[in-house]
Amino acid sequence: MSVLGGVKMKTIYQSTVTELGADMEMFAEEKMLIIFNESAPKDLRDIAAVHSIAPLEGVIEAGDILTFGDQAYKVTFVGDKVNETVAELGHCTITFNGADHADLPGTLCVEDKDMPVISVSTTITFQKPEGA
Repeated sequence: MSVLGGVKMKTIYQSTVTELGADMEMFAEEKMLIIFNESAPKDLRDIAAVHSIAPLEGVIEAGDILTFGDQAYKVTFVGDKVNETVAELGHCTITFNGADHADLPGTLCVEDKDMPVISVSTTITFQKPEGA
């Protein structure tokens, strides 16, 4: 349990970045970030922020908060497959555009802010407002 902006938050997913793919930058130009856990095959690891395997202990929904270290983003849209792929592979494509929809079911949209600075050892956390 933590507090963000005076609101109690419950952590439903927490993992640590262990590797940064060599080709991540080509997605950054589109304000997109792909994450996978360490079970991802090599060809997918090249395009992703790879993180430790962790359990998803709840359902990711719009209104939740995604943090990278101390950089927080409000979730604005969750594609139909996001919860399934995060639970199984630690995977989703995150767009930093504030949209309330996406064409692909594995896409998670967050508020339109500068993309996070990520390095090996950055913590990735999904939190939900207590009582939500």
